[in-house]
Amino acid sequence: MKYFSGKVVWITGASSGIGEALTYALARQGARIILSARRKEELERVKGNCPIAIQPQIKILPLDLSQASTLKLSVEAALQLFGQIDILINNGGISQRSLGKETQLEVDRKVMEVDYFGTIGVTKYLLPHFLSRKAGHIVTITSVMGKIGTPYRTGYAAAKHALHGFFDSLRAELWKDSKDIHVTLICPGWIKTNITLHAVTGDGSTLNKMDGSTNTGMLPDVFAVKALKAIARKKEEVYIGGFKEGFAIFMKRLLPGTFSKVIRKAQVR
Repeated sequence: MKYFSGKVVWITGASSGIGEALTYALARQGARIILSARRKEELERVKGNCPIAIQPQIKILPLDLSQASTLKLSVEAALQLFGQIDILINNGGISQRSLGKETQLEVDRKVMEVDYFGTIGVTKYLLPHFLSRKAGHIVTITSVMGKIGTPYRTGYAAAKHALHGFFDSLRAELWKDSKDIHVTLICPGWIKTNITLHAVTGDGSTLNKMDGSTNTGMLPDVFAVKALKAIARKKEEVYIGGFKEGFAIFMKRLLPGTFSKVIRKAQVR
């Protein structure tokens, strides 16, 4: 895909899972890449897994989305690495597995801080750069939970729904400034990553357990190829995953009453 060749792409949450797979796929497309996540050693590992000839075009910038006061400085640092950013891929985040009635409010705040405020914080601080160039592409990896809600995902679904509201509104605003600033929302279904292992529970502890649906989900490298195609085509919103999750989105939109009866019995732990 020529769309990515030579472009500077900044990926948050690049140390594992979807972010890691996107890195390898973008490296094959000739992109210049900035990798961000909390764990510098894991970012180094991802970079080291890329072909040696490409590694000089990959930079590492540790980033903690929960630290709102550092995000502006992180954006400024990212811009200095290559002098520009063409594509931002908001992929960093955490998941949650607990009943709403058993989830401490502090846990809901933590999920929202990382998944929503961290994501829009990076976006807001980078936006002036895109506006000054009258070009740029904002990509946000949300979730099927951004379109539906299921048991055991109250905080996570709330954050992902919020991202859809923000970026749909932002897209509607930006066309007045430039038709070359694009906003893409990508909604993964079940993807085989470690997101469940690191999910927070009601008291804030880590789940440390892989759920069956995630374990049998789409492989991250398959997802990455499909995601890059959607980005290159400048899709506004795309769902990538299995039939079951995709059908749930369809049912929620067209048969909300039926969906409500079905989803309350779903085994989604």
